[in-house]
Amino acid sequence: MLYIVPTPIGNLADITFRAIEVLKSVDLILAEDTRTSSVLLQHYQIHKPLTPYHQHNEHKIIHHLAEQLQAGKTMALLTDAGTPGISDPAFLLVRECVKQDIKVECLPGATAFVPALVNSGLPITSFCFEGFLPLKKGRQTFLKKMALEERTMVFYESPMRLVKTLHDFIEYFGADRLCCVSRELTKKFEENKRGTLQEVHDHFNSKPVKGEIVIVVQGVQ
Repeated sequence: MLYIVPTPIGNLADITFRAIEVLKSVDLILAEDTRTSSVLLQHYQIHKPLTPYHQHNEHKIIHHLAEQLQAGKTMALLTDAGTPGISDPAFLLVRECVKQDIKVECLPGATAFVPALVNSGLPITSFCFEGFLPLKKGRQTFLKKMALEERTMVFYESPMRLVKTLHDFIEYFGADRLCCVSRELTKKFEENKRGTLQEVHDHFNSKPVKGEIVIVVQGVQ
């Protein structure tokens, strides 16, 4: 059996009792970064074998992992933060398990875009999650398409590319489109900057940007 286990996006207390029980019960834990996951596991005194599972090795090892699961092993899949599969590795292994009729169970838990969306103040009755924008190829086409999106839009971005992305949004969506940028969610220096794209761009352009970023943008009116 394979468990998909969400982990805290910042504050280590944001993990469920059930997730801790599962992590203590499995035979093997698959971790996007074993060093990052070790911090969480040590905090909760969980001592289980760890093996790397990330975008650079997942194609090579999914069949081997599936064989172990078929043989009766139980595994838990973690990413560095949040729910595996949401802009993080998980899909290929889950698909292989489904194909081989191996039971998969995804626990509910932390993911960054939900609190960012809810506290943005923008409509959330209908929204679309787009993850990370294309870096180069297809970026212009993607932005033209999203400029016509009527639903609230949610994106992930790195701190190094935040200002450039906000600049691109201004160019394609218009400077007056409302947005909210959430940074360092659940951590000591959490910040939720709301306003027009121009206002939020100018705010982050005036200082160094650190931490994980979620951008929520108003749909076209």
